[in-house]
Amino acid sequence: MSMLRRIRLEIAGIVQGVGFRPYLYRLAQRHALCGWVRNTPSGVELELEGPTEALSSFQDELARSTPPLAVVEQVRTVPLDGLVGYDRFTIRSSAKGDGGTLVSPDIAPCAACLRELADPADRRYRYPFINCTDCGPRFTIIRDLPYDRKTTSMAQFSMCPTCNAEYEDSHSRRYHAQPDCCPDCGPQVWLLDAEGRKIAGDVFAEAQKALARGDILAVKGLGGIHLACDARNAEAVRRLRRRKHREEKPLAVMCRDLNSARSLCRVTEAEASLLESVRRPIVLLEKKAPEDFANLSDNRRLGVMLPYTPLHVLLLDGTSGGPDALVMTSANLSDQPVLLEDQEALDGLAGIADGFLLHDRPIQNRCDDSLVMAWQGREYFYRRSRGYVPQPVTFARDATGVVAFGAEQKASFAVGRGQHVFLSQHIGDLKNLETLDHYRESLDTFLRLFRIMPSTLVCDLHPDYFSTQEAQEHAKRLGLPLLQVQHHWAHMASCMADNRLAGPVFGIVWDGTGYGTDHSIWGGEFLAGDFQTFRRCGSIRPIFLPGGDAAIREIGRIGFSLLWDAGLPLDRAPLESPKKQALRAMLDSHTACPKASSIGRLFDGVYSLLTGTQQVCYEGQGATRLQAMAREEIPGRSYPVAFYEKDGLRIFDTRPLLRAITGDLSDHVDPAAVARGFMDALCRMALEQCCLLNPGKLPVVLSGGVFLNEYLLSESTRLLTHAGFSVYTHHRVSTSDEGLCLGQLAIAAAKRS
Repeated sequence: MSMLRRIRLEIAGIVQGVGFRPYLYRLAQRHALCGWVRNTPSGVELELEGPTEALSSFQDELARSTPPLAVVEQVRTVPLDGLVGYDRFTIRSSAKGDGGTLVSPDIAPCAACLRELADPADRRYRYPFINCTDCGPRFTIIRDLPYDRKTTSMAQFSMCPTCNAEYEDSHSRRYHAQPDCCPDCGPQVWLLDAEGRKIAGDVFAEAQKALARGDILAVKGLGGIHLACDARNAEAVRRLRRRKHREEKPLAVMCRDLNSARSLCRVTEAEASLLESVRRPIVLLEKKAPEDFANLSDNRRLGVMLPYTPLHVLLLDGTSGGPDALVMTSANLSDQPVLLEDQEALDGLAGIADGFLLHDRPIQNRCDDSLVMAWQGREYFYRRSRGYVPQPVTFARDATGVVAFGAEQKASFAVGRGQHVFLSQHIGDLKNLETLDHYRESLDTFLRLFRIMPSTLVCDLHPDYFSTQEAQEHAKRLGLPLLQVQHHWAHMASCMADNRLAGPVFGIVWDGTGYGTDHSIWGGEFLAGDFQTFRRCGSIRPIFLPGGDAAIREIGRIGFSLLWDAGLPLDRAPLESPKKQALRAMLDSHTACPKASSIGRLFDGVYSLLTGTQQVCYEGQGATRLQAMAREEIPGRSYPVAFYEKDGLRIFDTRPLLRAITGDLSDHVDPAAVARGFMDALCRMALEQCCLLNPGKLPVVLSGGVFLNEYLLSESTRLLTHAGFSVYTHHRVSTSDEGLCLGQLAIAAAKRS
């Protein structure tokens, strides 16, 4: 007869809010084991009592299969002395303490919930907050850990007897599902007109009718409020752009299903997989023709997502003639975070929204939509947020207590606990107090949720970044050491950490602006190093920026500056004569003309000369438009790539390139050929720099916001790989400044170890 034993299992990972305790309950019943399970601040803990063979079988099955949303990172088994004599297996109340567990991201509705949502015989038929242990809200509703209903924004909704019976039923899909609810006991949704008055009738039927007639609706979702309109209604889109003052920046579209997405864009197998994944990011898809839906996106790609809450499913199901594709853009005031509260939406969106689809489930944690491209069969992040945050990325070193404050544009932070790095959701540019408050609140939330006590702080070198000032204030208040890391080294280190490289590596880091160790602006850098140190090997010829930051918005100034620097006739610049005279005087005297060795600024200047554009509406618009202009069927021009040496650096000389481009423009060469030729020249420049400056063929990492340009990313990778280099790009965090905090944290963790 088998010997009876008692053991304790301590399980770490994403094991709360994902149906893990009910899974363990059923597993224990299947193996006829007794004992208990409970959430702890560090994960899940259980005691098991029973025959040795049954205990072994339980552990073997646990290692092979877990709930779909669970991530088991560690299982610690502790043999216990003696038997308690448990007569059954129970789920106990959560334990309190100072440990730290992981939190699941918000997950799209599962197939079972969608079937119930569409079943007239089901008691949750067309209920917009349907969920179970396999799906639904997680991060956006959590207030604290352990993950129990009382520590979420569902605490105010008491379960009715029927829901409570499901919650207590070990055979139910909603056994211990913390957001469990129904129409009788859960959150409610309503539709208001522009004046805030309730509209009678079926909420979703009336909302669909409003969208079908061209109205703009404010829609409260999972992590914030969106503005929605019929994506196929050009007049509605124009009205939305005009009211929101978003004249040119691309708009995301939410489609009813994959077939609707395919009616707008080409969809590869990898892209379809991302669209339909439980994370439901916005996926950049290629439009069937570049000129299609130009009112939604001014380039060849369109950001498309599928419904990721039951509310979105009902809004897009077309039962009342509603559209199958909606513009779904964040509802926020100029440069401010997405709105959360009903009243702030009614106040802030007056004159913008024609109606308001709202509900009474509070949004605890603001979280914008994620934006990705399919690259090498995986996500390539433009923005890592809903669906991915706060799931950590793993790092090879112990990063406990390291807090990285990121940069200023596309602000983000990273906090470390053990080998877990928790990266913030999308926050935005730190341009105003509202965004800074969002940054501060989110940082406080992460430190509290994951039980992290800061011990080492790290930030950018730039003294004027709000993130730098925040780090300095924290260091002073907490009496902690502060490490300041050069911007482009942090980019390089971020790609190293993303790919689990220890170094040394050769980094090609191209972006808009970053503060250099020589106090100038860098942005087209070739670096060699690791997490301990780096060396600047090459760069590009600095570009004068007449008026400083004004030139970043008024890119005609940069085009003029490039002509001036290359000794070309200044009448080629499409500027009014008085402005030309003023800019010429500034450049000749080097007055208010900071220099930037920036690929991003080079893109802006070339785009201005090629198109006559004087101002851009958003960061990276020049690079985006040039990529859109370069068509595959039109070969690019072959432009010169020249270099010179200065101060120990190999510098790419932009002047011969500019002379060739302006010559082609004078000869009326197809702009598509010029745009492609320009980008080809940059890719060949990267290859030549790498061949000369990296003779030992160290692994090459590509990072920086310029590598959000798909053409540069793919062509540079192709050329370098063909030349025998091992090339690494980002996959777990964004290549833009949003992912830079991972590099800061990696450097700080390495330097203190």
